[in-house]
Amino acid sequence: MKAKCDLTDEQLVGAYAEGDNNAFDLLLSRHQQNVFTSILRLTKDRDLAEDIFQETFIKAIMFIKQGRYTESGKFGAWITRIARNLVLDHFRQEKSERNVSTDNEEVDILNRKDLCDDNVEDFLITEQIHRDVRRIISALPYNQREVLIMRYYRNMSFKEIAEATNVSINTALGRMRYALMNMRRIADANHIVLTF
Repeated sequence: MKAKCDLTDEQLVGAYAEGDNNAFDLLLSRHQQNVFTSILRLTKDRDLAEDIFQETFIKAIMFIKQGRYTESGKFGAWITRIARNLVLDHFRQEKSERNVSTDNEEVDILNRKDLCDDNVEDFLITEQIHRDVRRIISALPYNQREVLIMRYYRNMSFKEIAEATNVSINTALGRMRYALMNMRRIADANHIVLTF
């Protein structure tokens, strides 16, 4: 039998789909440098590139686990395409948030919330959202809560989280994915609105 490092990307994807998490770790180590470099080249922002890089591999995990990976022997091109699409989505969203139509005379482009100081109502709503988020996080299973806190409150990379928790990067990514899914489920079940 071949050593794992001798397997093709396609064989590793198949092994991961059948539950071998180490196979995905090997795929990640093979492609992380190229994927991150291509994202950084497009974004020119290291923090944004790291976020999109992590989102790329979370998306890849979901596609593979759902049996939606169909590229034959071209994992590198496939994962890079996912990353590129996520970068484009980010910039499209950013552009649409910046564009304000002045065709409607009733819209005062200078009367925007982001140009104003918070008032008491905004402060109270923000405080309530923070309390709700803390309550939802405390309802998560310990391993999901731990990864989420390390990522969002301690600003740790998934590599650092994996090392700190003594698990693979793939496991850390999976726990984050489940934490976010569970947070949405808990918020929906309790009719909690986490935005203004």
